[in-house]
Amino acid sequence: MRKSRFSEEQIIGILKEQQAGVPVAEICRKHGISDATFYTWRSRFGGMEVSDARRLKALDDENRRLKKLLAEAMLDVSTLREALGKKLLTPGARRAAVAWAIEKKGYSQRRACGLIGLEPKTHRYASTRPDDAGIRARLRALAGERRRFGYRRLLILLRREGASLNHKKLFRLYREERLAVRRRGGRKRALGTRAPMTLPQEPNQRWSLDFVSDVLADGRRFRVLVVVDDFTRECLALVADTSLSGRRVARELDRIIVSRGRPLVIVSDNGTELTSHAILHWQEDRGIEWHYIAPGKPQQNGFVESLNGRFRDECLNEHLFRGLPSVRRIVEAWRIDYNLQRPHTSLGGLTPNEFATRSRQDQNQNGLWL
Repeated sequence: MRKSRFSEEQIIGILKEQQAGVPVAEICRKHGISDATFYTWRSRFGGMEVSDARRLKALDDENRRLKKLLAEAMLDVSTLREALGKKLLTPGARRAAVAWAIEKKGYSQRRACGLIGLEPKTHRYASTRPDDAGIRARLRALAGERRRFGYRRLLILLRREGASLNHKKLFRLYREERLAVRRRGGRKRALGTRAPMTLPQEPNQRWSLDFVSDVLADGRRFRVLVVVDDFTRECLALVADTSLSGRRVARELDRIIVSRGRPLVIVSDNGTELTSHAILHWQEDRGIEWHYIAPGKPQQNGFVESLNGRFRDECLNEHLFRGLPSVRRIVEAWRIDYNLQRPHTSLGGLTPNEFATRSRQDQNQNGLWL
């Protein structure tokens, strides 16, 4: 509605002229208004003084202001309900919410920032950070090849290729690319005091043995004999077959000794294959001490148990085996990759083969390597 060209004080003055006896027609002709306008004024302001009109105007202004505030508050509540489907924890999420409020709801930038709780200068900030497209592409490629590797091992592989970045940046890229590895649940283990294991100081001082079982695609079960050097963490053998007797284990150990040398101690659990007469005669003939862990205490053979976990997680769970030839080919390829390519965190990021080579060089320098 067009604002009246008469103020409240002027309107009350005109009405007082009529009260003083001036005819309505003359008042309307004098001030250039219609009879309807005059009578509308009289129905609203009749009997009022100027102070009363001012107070009424102030009340009207306050009423309009409160209505506006109520409408804005209701709009803000509605906008927040739509925008806050989830918590806005990062500046990027808050920027997106502010942009949505400006574009979809018609908010000003300052009002939208105040509603979301973001400083306007933060919303206007334009990042100068490079997109790291090359590193992202290589990170995705490595994660596709090494599906069970976390960001720490992927960082070691990238640094081998010459990439210079710290773990915090790689972790950010790793999260942005949604490469997080789903943690597979493990069985509950009993709590209690654990005695620390004595660590060997040279290769071939102690080997550890264990068996891992799985099934073929047709449902037949097979077993894998796992042999590891506790000092270098090298996987010495992965022997797969449907049956592995004590005699077969002895033959495989002889084969490893021919190429590597004889260990001082072999550690294993109390399985029937490893407590058989064939193994007892073999270790007596070779002069090798054989140590059996306590029943129900696999943590006493922790090195091979750790290798078993990595072997199952990164190899057995990743493949569907159609036959024993396929099993032997795949597990041997994994063993070679484990020894030559896979970074081992307990070895400072080195592979078992690199650690063994470095240890041999250190021993040669000290004149202790035989």
